[in-house]
Amino acid sequence: MRTQVTIIGSGPAGLLLGQLLTRAGIDNIILDRVSKDYILGRVRAGVLEWGSVGLLDEAGAGARMHAEGLPHDGYSLAFDGRDHRIDLFALTGKRVMVYGQTEVTRDLMDAREASGAQTIYEAGHVQPHDFDGENPYVTYEKDGVTHRIDCDFIAGCDGFHGVSRKSVPEGAIQNFEKIYPFGWLGVLAEIPPVSHELIYANHPRGFALCSMRSETRSRYYVQCTLDDKVENWSDERFFDELRRRLPAHHAEAMVVGPSFEKSIAPLRSFVAEPMRFGRMFLVGDAAHIVPPTGAKGLNLAASDVHYLFEGLRDYYGDHSSAGIDTYSARALKRVWKSVRFSWSMTTLMHRFPDTGDFGQKIQEAELDYLTHSVAASTAMAENYVGLPL
Repeated sequence: MRTQVTIIGSGPAGLLLGQLLTRAGIDNIILDRVSKDYILGRVRAGVLEWGSVGLLDEAGAGARMHAEGLPHDGYSLAFDGRDHRIDLFALTGKRVMVYGQTEVTRDLMDAREASGAQTIYEAGHVQPHDFDGENPYVTYEKDGVTHRIDCDFIAGCDGFHGVSRKSVPEGAIQNFEKIYPFGWLGVLAEIPPVSHELIYANHPRGFALCSMRSETRSRYYVQCTLDDKVENWSDERFFDELRRRLPAHHAEAMVVGPSFEKSIAPLRSFVAEPMRFGRMFLVGDAAHIVPPTGAKGLNLAASDVHYLFEGLRDYYGDHSSAGIDTYSARALKRVWKSVRFSWSMTTLMHRFPDTGDFGQKIQEAELDYLTHSVAASTAMAENYVGLPL
């Protein structure tokens, strides 16, 4: 087979890139090692920046998001037993959209199927080759047969553990990483959210987050230790702990119910530089990971797609390589700003084991400043709704 762009990975990044390329008349094939059902069964983030919403519209996959998603004009920082609202729309003129990543993925899959573009699921032993030369190709196995796709470019959209970044020669890539000394215990439950907007809570017992996937499905988190186990947490214990970390009026209003998903996620910041290696580009989690505190993971993948799509569109449309030549630099400039914001939110809202009394007073002063200074609140709001693409 031959195509113009081979995309490894059919998560939101790969699907969004594929859909944008298809609509621009650029041929592409998507490969994924797992099944469509497995991908749709993954539970991920659900807060979309205004720029990500625009990209889904550009890809022709935004109709259901606008019909069923929840536009949010603000969110709450809860500390000292009180809510302190950050009014995103008043401060920036923009809002975010709460719409689950699973639904984004489903909409992009539907759009791709309607376009007739090709996706190959359950492709084993996917491997990029010769991306440092003029004739890259990708091999994979399907039904016991090895196949080859020749192409002009390879887009590695296959996540942190994918083969794309692992295929880069040692020494050609530099990794930057910070591991945080705690994790998030999260539950999904078919219960109405405790608030119509997200609540980020800083409490002496640890961080908590009240989020949602819809008006009837809630996503809640509490900070936990890295050695904790899901088995240690019954639903009753989880909701008791969550309520302890919230202002009293939220705790009293909270509706509880059985969870249908419960997991513990470690937190890390990770960036790989550069994001281009000859004719292969790293996109999304293949190149960077952020703590979920700032809701940036999916949105950073979307901004990578934006820069790479612009470069490929110019390459095929105008015979200009300027966009693909600057892809890594442009993407990383925005990546590091989002990494900084996610780190700052994580530092601001969590209790660290080695903070000490002085560090705790600094955190409290920072929270007070952020919520009482228009300039500081505006800076936080600008980062939360998404910096310009």
